[in-house]
Amino acid sequence: MSNENMAELLFPDVRQVPADIYSLYPPRNLSSSALITRFAQSPTGSLNIGGLYATLISERLAHQSNGVFFLRIEDTDKKREIKGSLENIINSLSYFGIHFDEGPQLSGDDKGAYGPYKQSSRIQIYKVFMKHLVRNGLAYPCFCDTDDLQKIRINQQNLKITTGYYGRWANHRDISFQQAKEEILNGKPFVIRLKSSGSSDSRITYHDLVKGPIELPENDQDIVIMKTDGLPTYHFAHAIDDYLMGTTFCLRGDEWLSSVPIHIQLFETLGFRIPEYGHIAPIMKQVGASKRKFSKRKDLDGTADYYKEQGYPGIALSEYFMNLINSDFEEWRMTNPHKSFRDFFINTDKMNASGALLDMNKLGDISKDVISRLTGKQVFDHLYTWSKEFDSELYTLIDKNKEYTVNILNIGRTIEKPRKDYSKWSDVKPMIAFFYDELFEKDVLSGYKLPTNVSFDVAKEIVLGFSKTYRFNNEKEAWFHEMKELAGELGFAKDMKQYKANPNNYKGHVGDVAMVIRVALTNRTNTPDLFDIMKVMGEKRVLSRMQTFFGDSI
Repeated sequence: MSNENMAELLFPDVRQVPADIYSLYPPRNLSSSALITRFAQSPTGSLNIGGLYATLISERLAHQSNGVFFLRIEDTDKKREIKGSLENIINSLSYFGIHFDEGPQLSGDDKGAYGPYKQSSRIQIYKVFMKHLVRNGLAYPCFCDTDDLQKIRINQQNLKITTGYYGRWANHRDISFQQAKEEILNGKPFVIRLKSSGSSDSRITYHDLVKGPIELPENDQDIVIMKTDGLPTYHFAHAIDDYLMGTTFCLRGDEWLSSVPIHIQLFETLGFRIPEYGHIAPIMKQVGASKRKFSKRKDLDGTADYYKEQGYPGIALSEYFMNLINSDFEEWRMTNPHKSFRDFFINTDKMNASGALLDMNKLGDISKDVISRLTGKQVFDHLYTWSKEFDSELYTLIDKNKEYTVNILNIGRTIEKPRKDYSKWSDVKPMIAFFYDELFEKDVLSGYKLPTNVSFDVAKEIVLGFSKTYRFNNEKEAWFHEMKELAGELGFAKDMKQYKANPNNYKGHVGDVAMVIRVALTNRTNTPDLFDIMKVMGEKRVLSRMQTFFGDSI
């Protein structure tokens, strides 16, 4: 009876019992092989790449088994919450192609029947189970303040024993109803603690989805499950939510490995089925000759926002992560070059148990492959969206020249041998800037970058001669024939073989002539195919550029 009185004293307004809650969360109607996974994130800033990596694994496991992947926001620590974090999480997942079936939406509504999906909206649910535990003598109020806990710790340190709130050191473990009532009437703050049934001499064993069989000491600490502000701790809230929402697989960083005994004890005390846990090693960063974990404070490239701002296609980072998740993905990709990475089935048994190194060169190569498979129009659409947020100058240019930009981006985009010169959207502007008159004119203010073996006077002759013979409608073969003829007239060899046989007889070769035309039109010595460039620029722009090169003598 005293437990019942204690429960009513602590939670007088809670009228529901667990059975009432269970009726709101019936078992999901899924096949026995379907997995239910989640991404549970605190709204405390930008999503980091470790979280993104773990989330992709969870999403893939759920969807490859025809299961459910949901997003849950763990926002009970209001002091750490950063405004805009929820929007950042949802937008980041969307950008990187990670789609959740249930969870909070940008509109403020929830999608799914197992919400609310924000823990701050589930406080009454947690209190039902707290009251249930107190009623059954499995939890109790603790009125120790910071000074009380510090005294316990100092005494334990002097005795050289394990520190913490457990066993005979748990001052309020057997507090009576009358004592608790008196403390509450005196306005003393309290927490609710779980009465641990564990012993430090015992060990638990469980099978980790990533690391295999694990043995850990049993939890003997009377952990806090409700803070003084009435909000649940992470440990308690996640156990309630994972059970009610039906989570079967829980993938998370291996910093949570030491919490497994607490979590298993919570599930067992509550009478819940325990989800399978898998602990993922952190993604590592190469710094000089050594490797270390990414730091949220020090490493800009440790956040999902960095890769979005740089313009890596979201699908490219996800594709790269697949290589880190299972080493046989690369072989699969070689034999399935046109399939979506989502067609590959990941296996937790084959996951890297130690920290995988983030290789930016490898990411760049994969990103180039991803972009090379897109059409010019698809590249334009991605570039348009990205530049609108991150490069206003580029956005203004391509918004004003949509069709022209698509034609630019289509150069060299053949099925047989597609271009692989862009690894991210921020690479594009420097490589195509010369196509736009506004940027080209800025560039040539500092002079033209002619090859060292051609003087400016000779370059002028080449440009003048070419402009007189240039015919926009010529096919490539006729165009190049005119180029060779011009080369011969101006004292250049018509082909490389001829030049190599007698280099002293010529000013250079036809390649030098083409290079001068390239510089006159682009102020670059390295560009895509010159004929294709001229076709995209159009006759008027080509002639205008040549005129700009040497004045108004055309």
